[in-house]
Amino acid sequence: MSSTTLLLAFASVAALYALYKRYTRFSLSKIPGPKSDSFLFGNFKEYARSEAGEADFKWQSMYGDVVRINSPFGGERLLVSDPKALHYAWQQAGSSFDKPPARVALSEMALGPGLINVVGNIHKRQRKVMMPGFGSTEAKAAFPIFSKHAAKLMAKWGDMFSNEASETIAVDIPYWLSRATLDAIGEVAFDYQLGALDHKDNELTKGYFSLVFDLFNAQTPKDVLLINLLDTLPRTIARFLLAQLPNSRLQRGRDTGTASTNIARQLVAEKYAALLDGKPSKDIMSILVKANANADKSTGLTDVELLAQMNTILVAGHETTSNTLTFTLLELAKNKDIQNKLRAEIREHRRKIYAQGRTEFTPADIDSMPYLAAVAKETLRFHPVVYNQFRMADKDEVLPLHRPITTKTGEVLDQLPVKKGTILIASIAGYNRHTDVFGLDASTYNPDRWLKKDSKYSGVLPGVYANVFTFGGGGRSCIGWRFAIMEIHAFLIELVKDSEYSLSPDIDPSRIRREPCFAMCPTLKGEEDKGSQLKMTVTMVPEDDD
Repeated sequence: MSSTTLLLAFASVAALYALYKRYTRFSLSKIPGPKSDSFLFGNFKEYARSEAGEADFKWQSMYGDVVRINSPFGGERLLVSDPKALHYAWQQAGSSFDKPPARVALSEMALGPGLINVVGNIHKRQRKVMMPGFGSTEAKAAFPIFSKHAAKLMAKWGDMFSNEASETIAVDIPYWLSRATLDAIGEVAFDYQLGALDHKDNELTKGYFSLVFDLFNAQTPKDVLLINLLDTLPRTIARFLLAQLPNSRLQRGRDTGTASTNIARQLVAEKYAALLDGKPSKDIMSILVKANANADKSTGLTDVELLAQMNTILVAGHETTSNTLTFTLLELAKNKDIQNKLRAEIREHRRKIYAQGRTEFTPADIDSMPYLAAVAKETLRFHPVVYNQFRMADKDEVLPLHRPITTKTGEVLDQLPVKKGTILIASIAGYNRHTDVFGLDASTYNPDRWLKKDSKYSGVLPGVYANVFTFGGGGRSCIGWRFAIMEIHAFLIELVKDSEYSLSPDIDPSRIRREPCFAMCPTLKGEEDKGSQLKMTVTMVPEDDD
């Protein structure tokens, strides 16, 4: 059977199943939302292919914090930015809402049965074993390693300054930050030297460089239909159908996963041997191996699951941080007053460190650098690289609401019934700009908001860090969020303390896109196929200039 015939057969079965569910389930049609663009695609052509967050912001302003959007073949989804509803679905009743079938099957097939790619009791079991490696103490212990790789990046740029005999160089920021953060997570998580900054030609570096963009960028109309139709099917069927369909993106993930698994198998054997010798390392994988060795077989990780965590950690902890740092530098380039204020704080604290006889920043220093923390928080709020999350109700539920909904028939609801099978889309981008939580200037990049203590919002909050929802919430929140915060702080110190960033003069700022590809990345309009790119000029700033 040809792939085209198989795809048509699959689409027909999935469409009939979607229609059956659509007309045998409570309709959300009374909830305000945009008119369907077509029966075939609903609103998902616009939602999946516009810049990350743009449709969310538009619909949130037009229809409120809970928006009905139309999915392919007459289906319905709820786009949610209401803080009380998000807190309930992601935290309070998180066990009733899990990842939809297609998203689980797709990520598991590409990346293996790691933590972000499993659901239910399997996810709970894996997370319990992995938690010892992701605590606050472990994250702080990683700070010197993050700083080392950030300093190595600046040394590479220093060589460029010397080679060009200039105080200004042109740099493609995502290209370099992606390599530096890949090296950093390789050492922190596995005590493994990837050599990405040194351009070493190995399977892992080639595999993970730009992996997220290659897997999830530029959804075609066929991609939009496929993922949404699969979400209407049971997980076992979705997984079976995906396995039958030829897909170059999935194959890209599988190839990288195979290379990762081969290296992970060798590393795990080394970690077990070191543990038996009483000489375990302190990297995340060593801590994980130790925790798994002490766990009962019924509660520990299987061999396949243990190996899959390498893929999971590299994907989840690499380009997310790299892109967050890139968008931070973008905002600093656009707002020189913010950039100068941040550099002044870093330098002031560096002078204090030198006066104490020290030469390096530590995690304890960050507590005395409020503007550094404010800039990091503001970027995480304003540019959440994971800009949405999907969840499916596993049973009938009722969502409490922060803001009441007025239905099309004039009924005012302060809670919303959702039937089993209803898919919620958490608008992380929308929530992070909610004016009730972050103020009337929520659509403005302003780190100073974090230095004020006058927030009038007193309701529940869905996230795990600084009121933002960027790391998700509840039992499926990002397990490595503490590491991400440490890494962002460490890199910003090194990046900003002696350098100034400006947008490249040959780039029109209006061309910069927030590309929707799982981990939002910067691209240029008209050049989206070239992947993540953002060229800047970097200028050395002598100490006596501040």
